[in-house]
Amino acid sequence: MRYWRIGMLVGCVVALLIGLAPSPQLNLYADGVVLVGAGDIASCGSEGDDLTANLLDNIEGIVFTAGDTVQDDGTAEVWEKCYDPTWGRHKARTRPALGNHEYQRAPNADPYFDYFGEEAAGPRGLGYYSYYAGSWLVIVLNSMLPAYAGTPQYEWAKATLAANPTACALAIWHHPVYSSGLYGVTRRMNAVWRMMMDFGVDVVISGDAHHYERFAPMDANGRIDRERGIRQFVVGTGGGYLTPLRDQPFPATEYRQNQFWGVLKMVLGGGGYSWEFINVRGEVMDFGSAPCR
Repeated sequence: MRYWRIGMLVGCVVALLIGLAPSPQLNLYADGVVLVGAGDIASCGSEGDDLTANLLDNIEGIVFTAGDTVQDDGTAEVWEKCYDPTWGRHKARTRPALGNHEYQRAPNADPYFDYFGEEAAGPRGLGYYSYYAGSWLVIVLNSMLPAYAGTPQYEWAKATLAANPTACALAIWHHPVYSSGLYGVTRRMNAVWRMMMDFGVDVVISGDAHHYERFAPMDANGRIDRERGIRQFVVGTGGGYLTPLRDQPFPATEYRQNQFWGVLKMVLGGGGYSWEFINVRGEVMDFGSAPCR
């Protein structure tokens, strides 16, 4: 039986009061490339993935996943029965990322690679890769693998950034470095964050925590740094059950909500980007724009 499971209401009244009309600033990058998606998506025990997939039906562009693309486990059966009928409708335009659930009951996440193929999901067994969205470089990492200096993934990401100098860059991986959710601080990707600051990466999108949260640009220690920092979006709202927020937001948090499933729609333009968080009612709960660094 499909059902709604809603987390704590802490901090959500503000979310309901946010204006629902898109910001005029969004028109600054209206001619850019659309990147839309979420993490923590497909569960046969929740209707959330159906509802967020319905949003994708009406939004053009590249679809991303921020890991835990399947929630129940990573077996081929779950991909077939839970993901394929919902977000699988957009498989041909999806660029996924790996999370921990893809490995559950599925050593090496083989069903994930079988489903998407290496052209969309990166080399089998690794799952990190890059592509261009318009003029933007997008780097997708696997936060289930080591990512500190000297590891293959870290050195690949560093070499990719060095070989592709662009004005604007974005990274996607599953485990957020910081969040106001259940898991708080997860430092497994701090070294990558610090390295990406040196290359001028603008945005990191993550999942894992089942809520939506937007941060001010931060350094690798979570301190606000509006000149050199990276803005993080946590978008664990793809359809898995929503989870509580901590009473106090993280110091760099600019917006958070855990009442609604939804997707993050970004427009990646020349010199900057805009964002909208659209909930399953079709309401824009958070929006804004910023120049690239």
